[in-house]
Order: sequence, then structure tokens, then C-alpha cells
Amino acid sequence: MTPEPRARTRTRSRRIRPYALTGGRTRTRHHLLVETLVSVPRYDPALSESLMPESKALYERARAQLSIAELSAILSIPLGVVRVLISDLAAQGAVFIHPTAHAYSHDRGVLERILSGLRELPV
Repeated sequence: MTPEPRARTRTRSRRIRPYALTGGRTRTRHHLLVETLVSVPRYDPALSESLMPESKALYERARAQLSIAELSAILSIPLGVVRVLISDLAAQGAVFIHPTAHAYSHDRGVLERILSGLRELPV
């Protein structure tokens, strides 16, 4: 009796180098800080099935709003790789990148409201 062949899974070996996952890219199209939150606005199962394993894992996890750092830690994918792959997903409209304080860095009104809020915090 011969053992049945194992079903092929869509997981990758840990031996794949990070640059292979990003095609050698290190720059992103979006400014993504470690605290940047991402989420999936409209989940598409067909899109999920068409993605490479790492992108699929990020897409699935981002269904719950998470930060870039959390995605990296939860999935054990290097931070730089997460940034590039999330940027690619955002360019496809698959994930939404929530604005961070960096997005408001030149808006004096927002900065003044933040400062006012900080002053009101109990010490």
C-alpha cells in the first residue's frame, strides 16, 4: 500500500528570502509607519484566493483593523516586507490605509486640538 500524496498547500518555506517576496523592492507607494492602521473595506473571497500566500495572510488578518507592526508580529513576516505587500494591496484597493498623525503634520488646527487634549489629561 502506498501512502497518499500530500495535498499541496499554499504556504511558503521559511527559507524564502524577504527580497524574493517583494521582488527586490524596499520602497512603498504609501507612507507606512509601524503604527499605521490598515483594514479591509470590502472583503472579496475571490481576490483572497488569487493572492500569493503572504499577501493573502495579510489581507485576511487586515479584516480586523490592525497596525503594520501587529501584522508583522502576528504573521512573522519582516516589517519591510509587510510594508511593501500592504502598499501593493492598497494600490489594488484591497486594503484601506488609515491616516496617521503624519498625515496631519502640517495641519495646525489638528496639532492644536491634540495639544489641547494632552493638556487636559490628568497627570
